[in-house]
Amino acid sequence: MSETYIDPSPANFQSFKDLPRDTPINMLNLLLYREHAEYPEGHEHAGKGWSGREAYKEYGRTSGPIFARVGGKILWRGRFETMVTGPEVREWHNGFIAHYPNAGAFFEMIKDPDYQLAVVNRTAALIDSRLIRFSPGEAGEGFG
Repeated sequence: MSETYIDPSPANFQSFKDLPRDTPINMLNLLLYREHAEYPEGHEHAGKGWSGREAYKEYGRTSGPIFARVGGKILWRGRFETMVTGPEVREWHNGFIAHYPNAGAFFEMIKDPDYQLAVVNRTAALIDSRLIRFSPGEAGEGFG
C-alpha cells in the first residue's frame, strides 16, 4: 500500500500557518475509510463495531455545529467513481470542498475544545486522506 496520511506533517502545517489568515479559503478533502473504525482503547465508541463510514458520520455530527459556527459551508461533495489522471493505487471513497470565510475560522474550529473531542472520530474513521487548501477563484467558462 502507498504511504497514507491522516494528520498534517509539521512542515505542511507550518506552510498552512504561514499563508494569509484573513482571506477566504476552500479546502479539498479526499477520504478513504477504514473497513472497521479504530478507536483508542477506552474511548466511548470503542467496541461499538462501527465502520469507518459510521465513525466519519459521527465526526460530522459532532464537528458540524462548530464548522457552521465559524462560518464554514460545504460547496460540493461527491462519491468517487474512477481515477482519470493520477495513481491507480489510490481510490477515494468520498470527497468534498469546505469553504471557510478565512483561515482564521479554520484555526478557530480546530482549537475549539469540542472539536478536539470530535476529531477522534475522524482519526478512527480514515485509512488515508488529503486536505488541500485553495484560494477561491471565479467560476465561469473555460479552464484558464
